[in-house]
Amino acid sequence: MPGNFFDTNVLIYVVSGDAAKAETAALLLQDGGTISVQVLNEIVNVLRRKLHRSWLRTHDFLTLVRACLLVRPVTVVTHDAGLEIAERYGLSIYDSMIVAAALDAECDTLWSEDMQHGLVVAGRLRVVNPFQQQG
Repeated sequence: MPGNFFDTNVLIYVVSGDAAKAETAALLLQDGGTISVQVLNEIVNVLRRKLHRSWLRTHDFLTLVRACLLVRPVTVVTHDAGLEIAERYGLSIYDSMIVAAALDAECDTLWSEDMQHGLVVAGRLRVVNPFQQQG
């Protein structure tokens, strides 16, 4: 089943000070999609450590994300697939785990600003930078 998978960086823009990227990210979320528990953990880390959000605001954003998107667990099988992806494609281990979760969820698009735009993994998952047209 084709679908959208979201990298953490795209979701963080929803609460960023960048109005154009926030709007783009919010529009993508309207179509729904999937994330992994790893993405939830990364959201907490960014909101608390980098954006200095309160626990209340962090929980509120997590509630919003979980209401809009399906959340997949990270299993040992996902982890093993992520290791293979890291080796084969040269991605960071964290990015590889997100790619593995997207493949496990049978998504065909991975929205990410950080990974290589246009990269096709396993012949069926395309990485797309939704902000590329914005410069």
